[in-house]
Order: sequence, then C-alpha cells, then structure tokens
Amino acid sequence: QVQLVESGGGSVQAGGSLRLSCTASGSRYVCMAWFRQAPGKERERVAVVYLGGGSTAYADSVKGRFTISRDSAKNTVYLQMNSLKPEDTGMYYCAATPPGRTCNSPNYWGQGTQVTVSS
Repeated sequence: QVQLVESGGGSVQAGGSLRLSCTASGSRYVCMAWFRQAPGKERERVAVVYLGGGSTAYADSVKGRFTISRDSAKNTVYLQMNSLKPEDTGMYYCAATPPGRTCNSPNYWGQGTQVTVSS
C-alpha cells in the first residue's frame, strides 16, 4: 500500500524557516516533489528531486530560498524553507511518481500540511 506521510508544517513570521518532511512507503519512485496550493489559486509544483541521480528543480518563486533533499536510507524527502514570505502560505503536499510515469503528474499524494506565514 502506497503511503506518503508529511510533517513539519506550522505558522511562522515572515523571514522565518520551516522544514517539511515526507516519508514514503509501499512502492518504488523515480521522483518526489512538493506542491502547494493557496486559497483561490491553482496548485503549483514548488520543488522536485529525481531519485536516480539526485538532480533537483524549483519554481522560480522559491529559488534561492527553498531546498529539497532526500535521505534514501529513510525513504524521506525534505523541503527546507528559508526566508519565508506571506505568499508562501498554503497547503503543501508531498507527491511521488512510480517508474514509467511522468514526474509532472505524480500518481501518489500525501494528506497535506499547512504552512502559514504572517507578515
């Protein structure tokens, strides 16, 4: 059974930091990503890590502030978020893609963790 368990969301003031964690089980994956969705906005991919080679990619809005990383031994992916802004507020979702599928459309999703940044 595929399961993605997220943790680490919360409330922080602008300029602060948070670290999200996502532990995956139940399948093999080629990539894992963090998406976010703010009220009234479309969901966007924030960051992705390709598990084969470890390469990463980021949305322009978070480049230089967010870092995605992985711990293969723990099947866990992290999102370190620094210099947070109020516009980073939203529900953050971990997502994973199995072999044979595109990383742009993950098959599996976590339950989401709320991040709130106050000004």
